[in-house]
Amino acid sequence: MSRLLSVDRLDVTFDRHRVLADLSLQVQAGEILGIIGETGSGKTTLARAVVGLSPVRSGRITFDGTDVTALRGKARRAWRRTGQVQYVFQDPLRALDPQHTVARIVAEGLTVAGVLDRAAIEARVTAALTQVGLDPSLADRLPGQISGGQRQRVLLARAVALEPRLLLCDEPVSALDASNRNHVLRLLADLRDSSGVTVVVISHDLSSLAGIADRVAVLYGGRLVEHGPIDRVLSRPRHPYTALLTASAPSVRREHPIPARALRPSPEHTPVAAFGADACSYASRCPFATQACAAAPASTVDDGWAVACHHAGEWRSQLTVGAR
Repeated sequence: MSRLLSVDRLDVTFDRHRVLADLSLQVQAGEILGIIGETGSGKTTLARAVVGLSPVRSGRITFDGTDVTALRGKARRAWRRTGQVQYVFQDPLRALDPQHTVARIVAEGLTVAGVLDRAAIEARVTAALTQVGLDPSLADRLPGQISGGQRQRVLLARAVALEPRLLLCDEPVSALDASNRNHVLRLLADLRDSSGVTVVVISHDLSSLAGIADRVAVLYGGRLVEHGPIDRVLSRPRHPYTALLTASAPSVRREHPIPARALRPSPEHTPVAAFGADACSYASRCPFATQACAAAPASTVDDGWAVACHHAGEWRSQLTVGAR
């Protein structure tokens, strides 16, 4: 695989609050990458920064060799009109204009691009609806006249109509029931397999990512703490926070299950809270933190699997026998 997207030492700050800190990540062409982390970890901010919706304080975002963070004015708008990167928003009800028909919504990006005539746009809309498993007869309906699962597919149809190379999907199944969730997840995998589109899925549901993703990136406190092949990361995580996430998800298969209680600080735990901005982002909550954690850990890379933890190879030995 070749590298399609590269994020290099990205910093994003809102109102003096550092949301992303020195974050670096690569996305390979044709893969499905899952991004996981709790609320406030920076997952959505990262995706929005890629498409220019979050202000970048420092760092670089490169898409297929183009430094998009360096683009300004007309050059930036021209790049966005190419539609190579599409963002699929989390909430269909807020992302879809209730007064516009499905056809108009799906055609919106094509109309803005201005490179196709009306007949070609209509044909592309029909093809996009079919591609995401929707009956083209829904084209004349309003968002309020279709189900939640169908609205999520309309969002996907609007994105794939532009034939993007990268889809950024922000919690695409969080508001859906189990049946619709599985349908949308399978659809994302099918889109990758049929068109070769690269997919980044932001989610808090580890089990859903385990079913479709090739790799997973784990964020905590605006920093990347672990990333690598999803089967290896989830079956035997090297970072204590990743281990806590997997232990809290019973459906995730693990080689050596660890109860979540063994990874939470005990009442006697003294948080490493006074280390300052340069400390490991997880130090204040980590039951295995030591003075070494006053400095942000460098990522240790092993065969495509990276972890940012001073004690990545040691913390398991501190678990009690009954918790292993």
